[in-house]
Amino acid sequence: MPSSGMTDVLVSGKHVREAVAHCTQTLSAVPDPRWSAPAGDLEWTCWETLEHLADDLLTYALRFGLAEPMGVPRVPLRLSGDRAEGPVNVIFGDRAAGPAGLLTVVEACGGLLAAVVDSTPPTVLAPHVFGASDPEGFAAMGVVETLVHTYDIAQGVQTGAKPPEDLSRRALVRLFPDVPLTEDASSTLLWATGRIGGPGRPRRENWRWYGAPRPAR
Repeated sequence: MPSSGMTDVLVSGKHVREAVAHCTQTLSAVPDPRWSAPAGDLEWTCWETLEHLADDLLTYALRFGLAEPMGVPRVPLRLSGDRAEGPVNVIFGDRAAGPAGLLTVVEACGGLLAAVVDSTPPTVLAPHVFGASDPEGFAAMGVVETLVHTYDIAQGVQTGAKPPEDLSRRALVRLFPDVPLTEDASSTLLWATGRIGGPGRPRRENWRWYGAPRPAR
């Protein structure tokens, strides 16, 4: 764990809501035609990437809806996609409602995750592809997903936006103990998640986070 002065600060539902608010504020004024552009370097469109974000937030929340989360590898919802190159989700936005409607879906899913992680005992674990994690870990995952995919979409729609510093630092401390912190936490988070490179810090081709409860490290 890097020395950051924040190792005792928990990531909570409050921070999930703050990350989602950053997303909606950043993207609310984007004109409809721009949503069909690729999201940064992803193969998905900006619309598809926002649907994927909503899907992440919802499915993270659903893990803690079970009486015994570790007893089920994943909640067995039907997966589908709109095109071969797009994301495979359980949730999609109503195209008739437009981008504003899809942002509302993201806000609702983020609010559900925030409520669930704040109401679940901290000793409860739920499965994840990177290993079991606690409510704080899933809150941090929701923050990371929201910040980096908002950045992806902002790149695609040519709206300059970097992740907020405080949320970036919290996420790095909680999920990326292998990443040295710098004064620019937002750029460090974007590097840690393979979005950008820089002098002496080539862009990461492979990356992961570590969601294990902090006392176990």
